[in-house]
Amino acid sequence: MTTIPARLATLARASSGPQESRARALKLYRDWYRSAPEITSMYALSVSPAYVRHALRQRFERTRHVTDPRAIDVLLLKGRQDYQETMNCWKQTDHVVGILLEPQERPQRTFLQKFYEGKDEEAVIPAASGI
Repeated sequence: MTTIPARLATLARASSGPQESRARALKLYRDWYRSAPEITSMYALSVSPAYVRHALRQRFERTRHVTDPRAIDVLLLKGRQDYQETMNCWKQTDHVVGILLEPQERPQRTFLQKFYEGKDEEAVIPAASGI
């Protein structure tokens, strides 16, 4: 398949309400879901399309609790861009496997585990925070 950059391009727009943002999210999910077999064949993945669909479902479920309309619009924009980059073959196989299919959750660590590693991200205050 040849790469046509404008094939999947859409305009960035803000949703007019929760119904429209829900419809846009469902359309994005359906586009990802339907393209799972094509993704596995394009990138020669050693996983089944069902696993790709499962990983995509987990990524969508992780942001299900978001209710801020602006945050939803940003997530939809980034998801659509990621879809376009994936389907136009602008990513390498490592990107698809590492970013898209691997779980993104960080394991919970105790204070001592963080101490032994030498870092405690939650205690770091950015310099520009004004605190």
